[in-house]
Amino acid sequence: MRARFLRLRVRWPILACLFGFAFVAYMQRTSFSVAAAQMMPDLGISQIQLGWLMTIYLVPYTALQLPGGLFGQWIGARKALVYSGLLGFIAAIATPLAPLVSAGAALLAVLMLARLLLGVAHAPLFPVSTGAIESWFPVGHWSFPNGLQVSGLQLGSAAATPMIAFLMTTYGWKNALVWTALPALLLIALWAWYGRDKPAQHPRVSAAELAELKGNESAPAAARITFDEVLQVLSNRDVLLLAISYTIMNYVFYLLSSWCFLYLVQERHLSVPQSGLLGSLPFIAAAIGAAVGGKWSDRLAVRFGLRIGYRAIPLVALPLAGVLLFVGVKAASPFWAVAALSLAYGVTEMTEGPYAAATTAVSRENAMAAWGVVGTGGNLGGIIGTPIVAWLSSQHAWTAAFITGAGAAIVSGLMWLWIDGSRAMKPAPSMAHGH
Repeated sequence: MRARFLRLRVRWPILACLFGFAFVAYMQRTSFSVAAAQMMPDLGISQIQLGWLMTIYLVPYTALQLPGGLFGQWIGARKALVYSGLLGFIAAIATPLAPLVSAGAALLAVLMLARLLLGVAHAPLFPVSTGAIESWFPVGHWSFPNGLQVSGLQLGSAAATPMIAFLMTTYGWKNALVWTALPALLLIALWAWYGRDKPAQHPRVSAAELAELKGNESAPAAARITFDEVLQVLSNRDVLLLAISYTIMNYVFYLLSSWCFLYLVQERHLSVPQSGLLGSLPFIAAAIGAAVGGKWSDRLAVRFGLRIGYRAIPLVALPLAGVLLFVGVKAASPFWAVAALSLAYGVTEMTEGPYAAATTAVSRENAMAAWGVVGTGGNLGGIIGTPIVAWLSSQHAWTAAFITGAGAAIVSGLMWLWIDGSRAMKPAPSMAHGH
């Protein structure tokens, strides 16, 4: 057993840490959404104000995707995730502590500041992780690890939903948010000790593992990206198409990840504990879908090439998700509705690995910056969608909210007809001339 452990490729513990960061980040995000059911009447927050609290998180989270990727390339994944993880912990703790020091308009301002800082902290996570995966995993095998990391974020949401629902029912929402924030410190300490920016820097990486990663050899990303390379990323056809498609797809993502719990409480009239248990099922389905979609995508890419391999799953999965959203919202039974919405979320998240892998294949050593662009587009879906869903839900028009999501899923899938993950960028002029 010990010999087998020693032969374990270091990239898998590295991925486990990235999985953990995604788990923690989305537990922090989803905990707020679940606690809102008790927080709103306790603090006198309206549904519209809740929508703005969710949106203000998304503003820096979206605006800082590209700067977060550049930040990661400048200082490396190891330091970037430590710094952003600590800031995220501070912001998450500030939310339950805010009512102890403020009230009324001042309290709302403090909550908005805490949500703003949480968005700043989380912005670099996926651009940095995408670049780390590019370095640590062989060419053509990027979809599965990216899909697994997305499974981490979904499991974080799945764990948060029943956990926060139970804890806040028993101990109150403030204690629930404090207790679930503390494990982040252990993960940050582990990553600071074990994480490295490149495989060659890690003392436990074997010669065999380095040989498997020979195809990844390229210019070091950290501190090397130039202005010309940034412009090249920003103007690349496939990166821009991926960003637009990801924007539309993320309307669906935010609809399902942020609003399912309140939908079950307000429209389907389930209790908070019932909604906590049933509300975790879409996140579990999404976690499974992300891993399965990533695995299948890599297999297809190896067999049929990057263009077909990364395109096939989004072309099928996203239109199917649109159909399932429509079925779910029309279902007579709340339990059939949960089943359909869970399947819709699962097949939607099957595309996360292909999105990240296609971006990586196009941009290679500048994957952090490129995913910053795609992630910016993706989170615009949340900024656009969250106020729309907040308004529709406040008017009890939940059916209309889910039908708009169905349309978004279909359009985002069809856009993959024009995306080619095999069309790698050529070196920027400054890089090609050795500057």
